[in-house]
Amino acid sequence: MRALGLMPVWDRFEVIERSLCLRVNRGCSVPLVRRVFTVVSRLGDGGFWYLLMLLLAVSGEGTALVAGQMAVTALVGTALYKQLKTRLSRERPYIVYQGIELGTAPLDRYSFPSGHTLHAVCFTILATAHVPQLALVLVPFTLLVGASRVVLGLHYPTDVLAGGVIGALLSLASLELWPT
Repeated sequence: MRALGLMPVWDRFEVIERSLCLRVNRGCSVPLVRRVFTVVSRLGDGGFWYLLMLLLAVSGEGTALVAGQMAVTALVGTALYKQLKTRLSRERPYIVYQGIELGTAPLDRYSFPSGHTLHAVCFTILATAHVPQLALVLVPFTLLVGASRVVLGLHYPTDVLAGGVIGALLSLASLELWPT
């Protein structure tokens, strides 16, 4: 098949994803872009979300329950993505491909799925389900967190997509099981 120039679908997909990783990762060579996405990524480590939960916990009636819901759902998300990462063992793009520049230190070894994106999507859905006005800040921040993971050479686009889908499913399940 390869002699005929026909690559299996998965091989084609991998070529497209690698090309996208290389193109997006070029942002690392621009100091301002690298700094901005490094800060966004570090905030997405948890600091931004912990602050949001604290503010919700102390801001008024009913929002303390939302903070609790976010914390419990985050624990489930963390357990799930750690299991997936260790079982699937997908190496990060900067390890696999020459030309991918590492923009900041990774928190762990493997890339699939993106835990940052999982939590960003999960927290955004949970918080905005109860306080819709937060969408003006949380949606753009969540998009930046997802983008930062690819720009910084830490994740493939499919890692970010999978993290987002898992985060959305977890938050929707949480809203269904724990209505506040």
